[in-house]
Amino acid sequence: MWGLLRVVASENPGRVVLIDTGTGTAHDTLSALAAGEPELLLHAGAAARPRLAAIRPDQAAEAIRFTPEGTVLITGGTGALGALFARHLVTAYGVRHLLLTSRRGAQAPGADTLRAELEALGATVTLAACDAADRDALAALLAAVPTDHPLTAVVHTAGVLDDGIVQGLTRERFAAVWQPKADAARHLHELTADLELDAFVLFSSLAGQAGNAGQANYAAANAYLDALAEQRRTQGLPAVSLVWGLWGETSGEGTGLATRLDAANLARAGRGGLLPLSAAEGLGLFDAALAVPAPVPVVARFDPAALRAQAEADTLPDRLRGLARTPARRAAGAQNSAETGLTDRLTGLARPEQEEIVRELVRTTIAVVLGHADTARIEDDLSFKSLGFDSLTAVELRNRLGAATGLALPSTLVFDHPNPRELTEYVHKLAEPVVDRQPVLADLDRLEASLGSLAADAGGDDLRRTVAARMEELLAGWAAADGAAARDGAADIESASATELLDLIDQEFGGSF
Repeated sequence: MWGLLRVVASENPGRVVLIDTGTGTAHDTLSALAAGEPELLLHAGAAARPRLAAIRPDQAAEAIRFTPEGTVLITGGTGALGALFARHLVTAYGVRHLLLTSRRGAQAPGADTLRAELEALGATVTLAACDAADRDALAALLAAVPTDHPLTAVVHTAGVLDDGIVQGLTRERFAAVWQPKADAARHLHELTADLELDAFVLFSSLAGQAGNAGQANYAAANAYLDALAEQRRTQGLPAVSLVWGLWGETSGEGTGLATRLDAANLARAGRGGLLPLSAAEGLGLFDAALAVPAPVPVVARFDPAALRAQAEADTLPDRLRGLARTPARRAAGAQNSAETGLTDRLTGLARPEQEEIVRELVRTTIAVVLGHADTARIEDDLSFKSLGFDSLTAVELRNRLGAATGLALPSTLVFDHPNPRELTEYVHKLAEPVVDRQPVLADLDRLEASLGSLAADAGGDDLRRTVAARMEELLAGWAAADGAAARDGAADIESASATELLDLIDQEFGGSF
């Protein structure tokens, strides 16, 4: 639930607060709500914030050793990640017996070539078609492991992606991602709990920790893996959940689920501060992570400049704030500086100038989300769908505009305002400075006082007629700009005498003339 709700919070900024009440009281919980943090742990009267921090070299422990005669099970073993780490376990850790599972087993594309390659490196390889989410099938597979080469390690790499915003999730879409990742991990845990394993390695994702927008199902499944690793440690069982960042491509071959991301999604990940891992970098991080005591280490590359840019825009996920120097967060209820800045920019400007500023802001944000270098390709009347938007880019646009303007924008922003022109008009309407009408009322007060003085002047008839004529002109012009109803009123004003006009003013403003 925490992994899923972190995504809900990412997709709906400012609307979700996660609090682990721990040993806190109800009063502590209410105080935490006022802290302006989206996630907190209460303990002994204090509130702790979740932050990632780099692991220092002196925090390393002894690396995991694999028993040469034991069998290592790799789920998703014929996939890109499974194959990569199967080779690594053989060449770097001396593993000699591999059980590689996938849904298609030996029938999976490239399976025979992979087996031949591993056998040439000195390993014995068994390919098996087994869905680890099927507990009975997995139990039967484990029972068939030869006793002279017992199961001594598990590496769970299997996983499926089906991205989309939370509102678009169905039970079926959730299960399709949850089962091969979380259900399979639970079955592996339960069926090997009485074995003496060297290692129990789970391949998790930063999505579960950072709450990647559009990946609620995937984030939930990976957060489950992280919690499972911690639970196993408390039970005295080996476990590590490797929280991977973004995988890239090497030598023309994809190395992980992230290789299915298109250019726009890769660009989005880059703006989020994640850099893709090469195969060599990933293997190096794997080795380093197995040598640290943390049960849930994050293994990823980050772009410090991108993290700082997000921090300055107040869009950096809170869990990543420990990796970049960030400005102090605004206290809950404090005025948003972005909103103040935009309002200040619009205040005092003519409406056309205001519209141009908002239009440029909207178009620039659209270009950033789509990965364009400039706004030349952003046509005002072209639909967002035609521009290339999907549900994930729509969420990013809403979040970025919200951060830039300080406005509370709805999750249906792009659907309610389907092109840049309509979106500009909507944002301008929300951000338009409220006209201060107090000076106008003050002017009327002064006018009332002047007219009162004029009424006391017995010789001021000519001046009174001149003032009345001027007022007729002003009121007629006001009525003409005030719509049809006002125009009807203007006709009455045009036929009114000076005395009637002065009576009208007396009724409206309380003067005596």
